[in-house]
Amino acid sequence: MFMRKTTEIPIAMIRTNAQQPRQVFAQEQLMELRDSIKEFGVLQPLILKKEQNGEYLLIAGERRLRAAMMAGLDKVPAMIREAREEEISLNALVENIQRCDLNFFEEAAAIQKLMKMGGYTQQAVAKKLGKNQSTIAKKLRLLQFSEPVREAILAANLTERHARALLNLNEQGDEPLLQAIKAIQEQEMNVAQAEKYIAQLEGKQDKPKEKRLFIVKDLRIFLNSIDKALETMKLSGIRAKTQMQEENDEVVYTIRIPKESAYAKSKH
Repeated sequence: MFMRKTTEIPIAMIRTNAQQPRQVFAQEQLMELRDSIKEFGVLQPLILKKEQNGEYLLIAGERRLRAAMMAGLDKVPAMIREAREEEISLNALVENIQRCDLNFFEEAAAIQKLMKMGGYTQQAVAKKLGKNQSTIAKKLRLLQFSEPVREAILAANLTERHARALLNLNEQGDEPLLQAIKAIQEQEMNVAQAEKYIAQLEGKQDKPKEKRLFIVKDLRIFLNSIDKALETMKLSGIRAKTQMQEENDEVVYTIRIPKESAYAKSKH
């Protein structure tokens, strides 16, 4: 529960939360918040939990804490909350995800951590976060990328939809992915253009239609013609024998005609 009273807490006594899902803090945004804090102070209190050693564990407000430190503040306003460590971590994860200021890889990692810590299914997490289960599944798939690829996607300022399209190349390894990211960035492709480009890399775009069925159909016509010719030969008294065998890349059709039958007919 919260102690509703706001208290000024020395920054030196605040310990950040190791379960904080946000790993990247945009420097420009921090500087803007720093300037605002210099002029108006910290308007929204941090949420802390008092620990047994007298220090405070940060539950929510790390960006405000960092900006306050940059602004040279010694103390920050805070509300103190009593909660178990597990509850604190879960609440911190949910709050950070719902604030929508994580990048999409941090958000996916936070969702995955929330599922493991709380023992939630995708459906349960979706309900808790107010999202569709399919949305949660799509976000979790982004964690298939290696760390270098994630960093390259973020550095190229690609969107989450760009990243989802790039998943189609993930099985080819990091190098093709990094080359594709570079091309998408340099050519400033939108999502539709990137999807078409990735499809070409997969070999799916403008792939000629296979004509195997038409070839097989024509082959049957030829074989029927041969069968009719052999039937005519048999009616004429030529004892021809046939054998058809399918191999990997071809069909072997063998016709055996006794020499005496062939020579006998040729003399007449």
